Amino acid sequence: MNMLTKRQNLLETINGGNPDRYVNQYEAFVCTDAIYGMIMGDPITAQGAFPMPGGEPAKNAWGITFAWPAGTPGAFPLHDAEHKVLKDITKWRDVVKAPETNLPAEAWAPFLPAVEAIDRNEVFATVFVAPGVFEQCHHLMGMEDCLMGFYEEPEEMHALIDYIVEYELKYAAELIKYFKPDCLFHHDDWGSSLNSFMAPDMFEEFIVPAYKKIYGFYKANGVELVVHHSDSYAANLVPHMIEMGIDIWQGCISSNNVPELIKKYGGQISFMGDIDNSLIDEENWTQESVSAEVQNSVKRCGKHYYIPCITQGGPGSVYPGVYEAITEELNRLNKEY
Repeated sequence: MNMLTKRQNLLETINGGNPDRYVNQYEAFVCTDAIYGMIMGDPITAQGAFPMPGGEPAKNAWGITFAWPAGTPGAFPLHDAEHKVLKDITKWRDVVKAPETNLPAEAWAPFLPAVEAIDRNEVFATVFVAPGVFEQCHHLMGMEDCLMGFYEEPEEMHALIDYIVEYELKYAAELIKYFKPDCLFHHDDWGSSLNSFMAPDMFEEFIVPAYKKIYGFYKANGVELVVHHSDSYAANLVPHMIEMGIDIWQGCISSNNVPELIKKYGGQISFMGDIDNSLIDEENWTQESVSAEVQNSVKRCGKHYYIPCITQGGPGSVYPGVYEAITEELNRLNKEY
């Protein structure tokens, strides 16, 4: 009997069907040899610079300066007086300028061969989009100013979010025109390890309408799956994720009680994660410690509406070999079961 393709097996998993194995982390989305294996390169995001791990800070096309210290999972913006882009939310129209999206076809040409080489029967042609709406806000002004803005200047925050959404929709239209993706992998971290950054009511007011527009646009234009990354606590936001049109929440750390979420919401949304970086992605990791966490996750979460995966927002790990060790253990379990 022929095994299901990676794409088919993922669909069986999230639809409560008959998967013939555990989905192995990002295998169904790994499409090209880009940084994360997804379609990350495009001429719109290429307009700005981005730092490499342990390298010098770099400024992106929004004017935000990022640093990526060695030994950390990703880059984060600098918000000292010299580098903060937006110091006064009421003045955002004067200083916030979105990157150009109306680029000629020849600008897209170098990125097309890798996309055209994707076997769409085997995997999803997946576009990677980051940062998200909330992250873009606090990247511009800093986390404290951003959160205070929701309370002190709600009208200005709504206006800034509308501007970011307008850019995202223009960007999405170009991605769809040239890449014709069938899956979207979208970043936006919405919480810490203990709670969401915003109460659900505030989240519903400011963030939900933005994503209903963005994710609705992608789905209306041929994108079959929306995968949203937030490696945080966000169990209190799952009903809103469903309303937004998210198919898979990637990054759900174990503090969310993933088995309970599967029991409550399985069939409406699926969950990808439960293997916490904080527990295994360390300098002195071992195959035994990684294997134990993987076994615990698949045992408590089952095979439906769940994809065992490192909670990091893309294939890889801070310490070399950890991601591959998870993959190896899942391969072993699939052979065993």
